[in-house]
Amino acid sequence: MSNLIQLNQGIANIATDAWTLVQLPASQVEERKQAGKVVLFKLTGENTVTNEQIATTAIPATGKIIVPLSVFITRKNELASRIQQGEVGVWLATHEVLEHLVKDQPDLNTLPIIAIHVERFADGRIFSLGTLLRTRYGYKNELRAFGDVLRDQLYFLKRSGFTSFQIRADRSAQDAIASLNDFSVPYQGAVDEPRPVFQRYNRTA
Repeated sequence: MSNLIQLNQGIANIATDAWTLVQLPASQVEERKQAGKVVLFKLTGENTVTNEQIATTAIPATGKIIVPLSVFITRKNELASRIQQGEVGVWLATHEVLEHLVKDQPDLNTLPIIAIHVERFADGRIFSLGTLLRTRYGYKNELRAFGDVLRDQLYFLKRSGFTSFQIRADRSAQDAIASLNDFSVPYQGAVDEPRPVFQRYNRTA
């Protein structure tokens, strides 16, 4: 069964994925250590992709594809006709700089899908990236979370503007759907409802 959940007018359903996720080839990157311990999160702006990886990334010749940000920027001319046809989306990791995509592709809405990869569920930068895409940069199309995506995150990812969720392979998407109704009325404003609760209700003395 598919582990992709999609929201359509606020209703969540398990969906068949129409997109092929293009992965970078593996690289021999040494573990970063601090005080003798492995650093769990990559630093924002850290360059973790080599030119060789970009050049040797295998891109399917047909079909809808989601390519890594570095590949999209470097090999854009190669993808130009498919971008015009709406067959190319972009994915970036939480440590990559969103502004690099914005600078390269000023009209983000020419991209039918943007996906954010979260390597570890505890990395909260995915929520900030979703919010920035929806508010500061006005992105209106499908925004997908994938990677180490767990049930308890879905409600908050939705509030941050995400509209599809690729649940981790060892978890059930069917079980995860229920989490979108964990809270009946959120107090704070967010992407899905900018007004805090006290502005949504008229109270009479």
